[in-house]
Amino acid sequence: MSNMLLEAKEIHTYYGASHILHGIDFNIREGEGIALMGRNGMGKSTLIKSMLGLVRPRHGRVLVRGDDRSRARTWQIAQQGIAYVPEGRGIFKSLSVRENLLMSARAGVDGRREWTFDRVMETFPRLGERIGNGGWQLSGGEQQMLTIGRALMTNPDLLILDEATEGLAPLIAMEIWRIVKEIRKTGIATVIVDKNHGAVTSICDRAMILVKGQVVFDGSSDEIRAQPELIQTHLGV
Repeated sequence: MSNMLLEAKEIHTYYGASHILHGIDFNIREGEGIALMGRNGMGKSTLIKSMLGLVRPRHGRVLVRGDDRSRARTWQIAQQGIAYVPEGRGIFKSLSVRENLLMSARAGVDGRREWTFDRVMETFPRLGERIGNGGWQLSGGEQQMLTIGRALMTNPDLLILDEATEGLAPLIAMEIWRIVKEIRKTGIATVIVDKNHGAVTSICDRAMILVKGQVVFDGSSDEIRAQPELIQTHLGV
């Protein structure tokens, strides 16, 4: 089996007549971390959704573990060991914290169950304090922790975080980054979208910048940190 987990080849995605992604190539290997960066509206979320079957590209291919999954449904892609933490979190607000976690529990692709309910509780002690609360009773930071915990309960090989700390208070954001670092240490591959360029590049091996639906940089995190002018040009306010 190839150690390539997820690939996009020459992806062109449209919303109606609007051409959003212009021939993007993307790939991530087992255990790798990629910071997916760009200003708002540059195609980051659309690229993720195109690879996960949430939006259908008009041209190009999506491969999961080397197999063409361009026409696969989202649930079929998820069953290949890919977990998604969407922008906006997407928790079930009518369910309790416990129910949100247990409803997603399953073994990984290879049958392993390293991420159990107890391990998630150890990783997110704040959720343990809210275990019987409904999703609607949680703060934004707690909802983000719950969404990440729910994704980990699927024992994924790849975790995709879209806007990992958006809208969170600085102290809560710091806690999320601490948790993401711990997840990275376990060998789970990660794709992270976030506006905190310093934090996300310190965690990830590679960085990719999108501008108007095209890749303008794809290289190591060390390489991009050594080019502050590149960050200012493509990511600066």
